[in-house]
Amino acid sequence: MPAPVSLPRKRSEGPPSVGKPWGIVLRSPRETHRLGRWLGRFVQGGEVIALIGELGAGKTSLVRGIADGLLAEPASVSSPTFTLIHEYRGRLPLVHADLYRLTAAELEDTGLGDYLDGRTVTAIEWADRWGENLASDRLDVHLSHHPSAVRRALLTARGPSARRLLMAVRSRLSPYRPTREPRQTRVQLTRPRRASH
Repeated sequence: MPAPVSLPRKRSEGPPSVGKPWGIVLRSPRETHRLGRWLGRFVQGGEVIALIGELGAGKTSLVRGIADGLLAEPASVSSPTFTLIHEYRGRLPLVHADLYRLTAAELEDTGLGDYLDGRTVTAIEWADRWGENLASDRLDVHLSHHPSAVRRALLTARGPSARRLLMAVRSRLSPYRPTREPRQTRVQLTRPRRASH
């Protein structure tokens, strides 16, 4: 009997998801901003939002929406590619980091881990570059391009706090489907007239 073949192990994507991932189509930058705004409205502090996607997929637009939802100034949000970390003040502090240009050795010196304090909302662009140092309880947001300038976001909760956030946003943005109620027909009953004597 031949010896079993050992297959190469797939690279782990971190902790398993909590619940099913949720996909949403974003037909314009405005819809990307709206998704971010609802994320910002529902965060309670300490959440980590890991943004993954190619250049131009809408990561910074999403962070502008998060800032808007946190009542920070969304127009001041820009990609922190050269300064690495930007801080914004709203109803909760928001930290926006971009790991695009960093090597694995440089990642350890960013001080990004200091912001994971249980109060600060942390949005990390190119979060997949941080590997195993990413918070285990986080919301992964994969953004991708589709034809005709449409984008798609796939949100995956990787912990209880992220699951609560995902469920809140999903309940707000999922299409409303009213249940059909049977039609009620009102019937007017009339009493027969009495014959007069």
